[in-house]
Amino acid sequence: MSEKTSDSPESKELRVLRAMKATLTGVIKDTATTPGLKHPLSERTIEDIRQCLALISARERELAAELGKPMDLRPHYADEPKKSTVVPLKNIGRPKKPDKH
Repeated sequence: MSEKTSDSPESKELRVLRAMKATLTGVIKDTATTPGLKHPLSERTIEDIRQCLALISARERELAAELGKPMDLRPHYADEPKKSTVVPLKNIGRPKKPDKH
């Protein structure tokens, strides 16, 4: 991990949560099987991993909220279409009727 290390409890907790999440997702990737084959992990273990990941995500959201950091940090590309369009207020209204000569 190339994160800045700090001795604050929040940053240690975040580092622990991220390490646990990375480890669990690594286990999931390493044990993934092709469709139709029996998975090496039991259904109980798979459900336990899901529950752990859900708890980790919930705690990450709580810590981000406490620190005032958004959780929707995803890359945005220059050519990505915008999700909203700005419409000037002067353009809002009923269309004008054409003049009859």
